[in-house]
Amino acid sequence: MNDESTNLEEQDERYEHYKFMASDGQVPLRVDKFLLNFIENATRNKIQQAIKAGNVLVNDLMVKSNYKVKPLDEVRVVLEHPPHENLLVAEDIPIDIVYEDDAVMVVNKPAGMVVHPGHGNYSGTLVNGLIYHIENLPTNSNERPGLVHRIDKDTSGLLVVAKTETAMTHLSNQFFDRTTERLYLALVWGNIEHDEGTITGHIGRSFKNRLQMDVFPDGEYGKHAVTHYKVIERFSYVTLVQCKLETGRTHQIRAHFKHIGHTLFNDERYGGEKILKGTTFTKYKQFVDNCFKVLPRQALHAKTLGFEHPVSKKIMQFDSEIPEDMSACVEKWRAYTVNHN
Repeated sequence: MNDESTNLEEQDERYEHYKFMASDGQVPLRVDKFLLNFIENATRNKIQQAIKAGNVLVNDLMVKSNYKVKPLDEVRVVLEHPPHENLLVAEDIPIDIVYEDDAVMVVNKPAGMVVHPGHGNYSGTLVNGLIYHIENLPTNSNERPGLVHRIDKDTSGLLVVAKTETAMTHLSNQFFDRTTERLYLALVWGNIEHDEGTITGHIGRSFKNRLQMDVFPDGEYGKHAVTHYKVIERFSYVTLVQCKLETGRTHQIRAHFKHIGHTLFNDERYGGEKILKGTTFTKYKQFVDNCFKVLPRQALHAKTLGFEHPVSKKIMQFDSEIPEDMSACVEKWRAYTVNHN
């Protein structure tokens, strides 16, 4: 049996996890870079490993990392296990529990933890830990145990988990009806002009980069989204703001603030890992690089969470401390501002 037929047999035993069709206007682009633009939570190293293992096919042929994707190429990622999120494995993962009773649990999620399993993240998620600690969690409409809402992998902060079907229904309705309270702290590039304001604009998947969300102010695409903000402290080139969510769209704060020209500090996906405001002095560049090292993620923390308890009907409100990495970064900017004014 020759190598080619062996490869075909191996491919038949694999499951398709992704399929992308390059547009007819696709500029020739390395396949690893092409996939990096489409697959959430992937790294270039992971993609290159998949390519090396023969798990990336272009027009049903295995390719190398340097293959240039051309217009109308069909790019597929195939793996040995089926792409099914119900492959949930209970894992003994430490969870920072802020509050718990028979109906709900409030957790403080650390930055870096993915909330639920998905492509490229089948273990180590909050849900893997939850199903270890709690039996018979109800599932939401997306078959995700316990989850009523979510926050991004590199965003820290508070989440409420439903432990019963009744709690799931009651809490889901509150989020749908926008009666919950959610306050975030964000450090954004630039000196925001007004002390308070509201950002309104539909949010939908970007046409240019499928891992980003874009704002469509005319409402021709995406979902209605409203973010209220209030300036907490100004540091010349960056501003600390409190954000109150009226709606809860994917990447809402990140997309809205980029839209108004104030990208979140060190938000790599939205370009905030570059120096967007400030001087050209080498010492300033070194200072910002040090801030990036202290806070190696977007500067966003879900600080306050309020909701009506699904059983007692009491208003529950929880507050969390700013995590050390974000607090240290803010302190650096505070000291820098004092020393350079």
